Amino acid sequence: MSRIDRRFAALKATHRTGLIPFVTAGDPSPQHMVALMHALVDAGADLIELGVPFSDPMADGPVIQHASERAIAKGVGLNEVLGWVAAFRQRDTDTPIVLMGYLNPVEIHGYARFALEAVQAGVDGVLLVDCPLEEAAVLKPLRDAGLQQILLAAPTTAPARMAQLCGSAEGFLYYVSFAGITGAAHLSTGDIAVRVADIRARASAPVAVGFGIRDATSAKAIAGFADAVVIGSALVERLAGAMDAEEITARTRTFLAPIRAALDAH
Repeated sequence: MSRIDRRFAALKATHRTGLIPFVTAGDPSPQHMVALMHALVDAGADLIELGVPFSDPMADGPVIQHASERAIAKGVGLNEVLGWVAAFRQRDTDTPIVLMGYLNPVEIHGYARFALEAVQAGVDGVLLVDCPLEEAAVLKPLRDAGLQQILLAAPTTAPARMAQLCGSAEGFLYYVSFAGITGAAHLSTGDIAVRVADIRARASAPVAVGFGIRDATSAKAIAGFADAVVIGSALVERLAGAMDAEEITARTRTFLAPIRAALDAH
């Protein structure tokens, strides 16, 4: 059983909704990235999505685009990201980590090499937004090494393709709450609830909902029907400009604590 599977099983057993924060690796401060990861867990994260900086993040809005630009300008690449995961694992061997990003850095690194180094560092899964199910064969070396491929579904996903996604999903299925980029505010919980209920009835993997979740209120609304909520742009925006470990930790705690409390109160 993978770390991701164990974590979702524990959440289900305790009737809790998972909290999955997204941060861009290396932003706001490469020197304090590991401290940020631990701060996320201390503030209530059940799983961490770690964004791999990329020069052309076409699925992301301005907030995460700028975070990637800042990280790249500071020399952050895949090697640094894997190093931070390995350092995080020295203290935390339980919290699942999913690398979220784009196919190009992995392809340049080499699929087999990336798979080996990622598993050795302690990565549990990958979510590559520009590698759809139809192209998933290229990620076979990753899956063979034990990395789970997190798949994306959206409101525009056709029924036949949704059935394929539900049948192939592992770890968890990431449901994008609206057709658009990260950071936009188009959350319509009624429509999402109907769609997620249908997915959960057909998929064996848990369903996490992301895009458009910005605070405790929106997170609590999603908690009524999802296995986990993903919150990214609002957190990345809150962390922007923090330069030392104390400030990063304080901002993380202040932002995530009300969300964690809202999910637990549901």
